[in-house]
This record gives sequence, structure tokens and C-alpha cells, in this order.
Amino acid sequence: MNTDRNASTIRAHLPGEPSMWFFVIGDLLIFALYFVSYVFFRGHDHAAFLQGQQHLNQDLGFINTVVLLTSSLFVALGTTAARAGQRRDARHLFVLAVLCGALFPLIKAIEWIPEIRAGHTPGSGLFFMYYYVLAGMHLCHVLLGLVILCFVVRDLHRSPEPNQRFIETGATYWHMVDLLWLVLFALFYLMR
Repeated sequence: MNTDRNASTIRAHLPGEPSMWFFVIGDLLIFALYFVSYVFFRGHDHAAFLQGQQHLNQDLGFINTVVLLTSSLFVALGTTAARAGQRRDARHLFVLAVLCGALFPLIKAIEWIPEIRAGHTPGSGLFFMYYYVLAGMHLCHVLLGLVILCFVVRDLHRSPEPNQRFIETGATYWHMVDLLWLVLFALFYLMR
């Protein structure tokens, strides 16, 4: 009987802080409104949006997708290691996650600089307005996520008993960042 109760407790566990889940759900809803708006306006001027899309570097968008997915894999493995009490392994995995995640803004800068120099700015049409606003908002989320992951690494390094809830909260946020990028990548780089 005690085993059944422990199993149901484990299944009912919500990783991280409930306040982070409130934030994540709210953020996803806000982005969803932007996504719906983007699809609506794209439907009204499909040719202009397709023309704007042709100026994006799909290869760099794909590399950024791989970078974030790899970073999220390291976060998931690090969270699992932390739960198993393997603090050192968890710390190393989170450091790898931060290093992968830090590539994202660098690649984004490499992508944006030629686009902006070519005159493709937020003011050069509705497609680029959406592209820079949504990708820029996402970039801000990535930067905040990197700060959060650095605090997770610090906690894993300094504390003999790391705060598992804090680690899960950081992981929850980072996975949201990854999910948002997958949608943005599909909308801006793949959708025809």
C-alpha cells in the first residue's frame, strides 16, 4: 500500500515552482496570440511574406534549432542527474547546456547583420516586422534563460544539497524557450 502512495506521489509531481508554470503558460499564450496574428496577416499577403522569407538564412535557422535542441537535451540529462544525486555530472551537463545555448545569440547576430545591412529591417515590411519582433522577444528569453541556467550551475557547484526544485524551475523555463523557437523556426523558415 505504501508503494502505491509513493508511486502516485511521484506521478503527481509538477517539476519546478508553480509560479514558473504560471509564467510559462502565460508567456506561451502571449506568443500564441502573436503567432495567430502572423498567420492571419500572412494569409492576406502571402506573396510578400514568401518574398521576405527568401531573404532569411535557412541554414543558420536550422543550426540554431539544433543548438537549442542539444542544449535542452543537456538540461534534461542534467536534471535527471541532479535527481539521482549526481551533482558533479549534473553541473557538467548544465555547463554544456549553457555553452550550447550561448551559441544561439552568436549565430543570430551572424544571421541578422547581413540581413540588416541588405536593408531588411523591421520597417521594411510586415514580414520583417514580425520576424524581428518575435525573434527578438525570443532572443531576450534565451538570454534570460542563460542567466537562469548559470544560477543553476552555481547552485550545483556551491551547495552540497542543490535545490532540486530550483533546478527543475530553470529546466522548465529553458524547455519553454526551446518550444517557442521550434514554432518560430517553422513559421519563419519552413512555412511556405
